Amino acid sequence: MDWKDQINLEKLPRHIAVIMDGNGRWAKQHGKPRVFGHRNGVKAVRETTEAAAELGVDFLTLYAFSTENWNRPRIEVNALMTLLVETLRNELDTLNKNNIRLRAIGDVSQLPSRTHKALVEGIENTQNNTRMTLILALNYSAKWEIVEASRRLAQKVAQGQLEVTQIDESVFADALSTAGVPDPELLIRSSGETRLSNFLLWQLAYAEFHFTPIFWPEFRKEHLYKAIVDYQNRERRFGKISEQI
Repeated sequence: MDWKDQINLEKLPRHIAVIMDGNGRWAKQHGKPRVFGHRNGVKAVRETTEAAAELGVDFLTLYAFSTENWNRPRIEVNALMTLLVETLRNELDTLNKNNIRLRAIGDVSQLPSRTHKALVEGIENTQNNTRMTLILALNYSAKWEIVEASRRLAQKVAQGQLEVTQIDESVFADALSTAGVPDPELLIRSSGETRLSNFLLWQLAYAEFHFTPIFWPEFRKEHLYKAIVDYQNRERRFGKISEQI
């Protein structure tokens, strides 16, 4: 029996988040520049997205580019931005064929104009799709997101649109860039690293974490299925004890 056959479709996580890690190390193992790894990671993105949609997952968030990634060598950053443009345009037909809607979170206004244009085109051309929502975290930082949400709420208070006493977890969540999207129940990180790297710090408060040693360019549908089976075999208590579940 393979991993897919072990999945209980009645207990799927509605939202899966993925930290796509290991492109550079995979390329180094193959004696290639880091960009070679990023390019080969596109197939993993396609397989993961299609597999999640086929199963019935409602939301898939991929950590594509963090605010800290700007500190990488300029040649790698430029190559990543070019690859994003190519991928967004090349995968548009696949997204529409699979009825997948594209969204983005992060400070996308600071992306290079060509990258920003391709992203906006992808979002607009898939906005009526309903099967699954694919969210790309681009120029994203969880700390930035939380600070921005705090500023928006502070501004509303200053303008008399909101009372300080009205601010609770729900109001704060609605000020985040993921407003209207359920928190991820499952986080997957490839490459063997076991940290969050400034990703969805608020939203992942009660997520189950699945860390795999597989480098991202080698990540395939079976690895996603295995992560979901692992998730389904866990007891999620949310502060309660087993007898209360």
